[in-house]
Amino acid sequence: MRILVIQGAGMNMRGKVQTEIFGTMTLDDYNQHIRSYARELEVDVEIFHSNIEGEVINRLYEANDQGFDGALFNPAGFSRGYPALIAAISQVRFPVVEVHISNPVRRGPVSDVASVSLGMVAGFGVFGYYLGLRGLKDRAK
Repeated sequence: MRILVIQGAGMNMRGKVQTEIFGTMTLDDYNQHIRSYARELEVDVEIFHSNIEGEVINRLYEANDQGFDGALFNPAGFSRGYPALIAAISQVRFPVVEVHISNPVRRGPVSDVASVSLGMVAGFGVFGYYLGLRGLKDRAK
């Protein structure tokens, strides 16, 4: 099973700013945990980060053409107001699970990404990526 993990806009700032919300783990720390979870679950992951909406859209379409089985997406700064990104998520053949380190609902409106995602995992820190990977793997059985 191949899963694309997309780290959205601003994820490169984790551990540097807003540590009272997101903690002190950096994007590299998160990605190391994700790779460890993937090994434990025996799934292949590719991790992609971009602060540019078009790059994320292109990677989603490429993953679709490459036969990926699912995606985890932490939209971060892409949570609201990106209709082309939302359209791209709705057009890929594989399920997408939205992941958030914190609970974004506590800070404002629900993510637009949620409307086109299979599900959402929020508020469990880095462990949310494990839950998302596990959910995609179990769904594929």
